[in-house]
Amino acid sequence: MSKTIRRTASFGVPWENAYRYVQAVRIDNTIYVSGQLSHTPQGEFVAPATLDENGKPADFSTMEAQMRQTYENAKFILGELGASLDDVVEETLFVLDIPSAFAASGKVRPAVYGQEVPPLASNLIGVSSLARPDQLIEIAFRAEIRP
Repeated sequence: MSKTIRRTASFGVPWENAYRYVQAVRIDNTIYVSGQLSHTPQGEFVAPATLDENGKPADFSTMEAQMRQTYENAKFILGELGASLDDVVEETLFVLDIPSAFAASGKVRPAVYGQEVPPLASNLIGVSSLARPDQLIEIAFRAEIRP
């Protein structure tokens, strides 16, 4: 019986240590990627939403830019574990506004996956809040590396 191989990958951004988690775990040929945000590798948030007087997003016009950066982060973290977006078999998008997410995903997903209809399972879930008040989207992934 072979021993299970377990590897992890992270960016080294401050919130990983604060919340005590890694960005991804690879167990044999399966990779589980924690919810990705739209930040640079240095931890600077990309395209933050403008907040209203109550600290909630005033509009969702930066959804597409946040989504694009989130996929870039997933691409990077998958690469750290020997995979790519081509290996993704499932994604879950957690969003604050479903209509904005549908509009953005119609442009972004075909571009990042290189196909009009990416061959993977996808879940889109509306939520009331995310880790940051100016964040509109978070995406988690599962990838299977072909042996």
